[in-house]
Amino acid sequence: MIQIRPATLEDIPEITSLFRDTITHINKKHYSEKQINAWSSGADDVEEWKKRIAKFYFIIAEIENNMVGFAYLKNGNYLDGLFVHKDHQRQGVGSKLLRIIESQVMMNDFEVLKSDVNKTALPFFDNKYFEVLKKQNKSINGAGFENYLVEKQL
Repeated sequence: MIQIRPATLEDIPEITSLFRDTITHINKKHYSEKQINAWSSGADDVEEWKKRIAKFYFIIAEIENNMVGFAYLKNGNYLDGLFVHKDHQRQGVGSKLLRIIESQVMMNDFEVLKSDVNKTALPFFDNKYFEVLKKQNKSINGAGFENYLVEKQL
């Protein structure tokens, strides 16, 4: 059974570990080693994670008190991150996190949820009725990434 709760500062070591592991194991099929290293190095910026937890709607998914995913919402309707543990892919964790995020967006009086999603995650969002607005290039720590701006009408 997947439980959802708010993130706390004490969760940062687990959040950053899950973030790094997901990128290095799941996203490696679509991105180069240089891109993976640049992207996963975001786990090292503890101050940035503290800010996200303090400022954003940031939730954790757990199964039997073990963190299996997290998601955070910025500016009321922008999904800035959704990550599922490498060993818990395709088990409903991402879907449950997304449903909670969508409910929060509607409670914030927005009718649209937007996000920038990577190539690996695009089929998940496509499956959840998100529409691709545009393909774009983004730079993370000096590495270029192709990703997609998507939105969903709620």
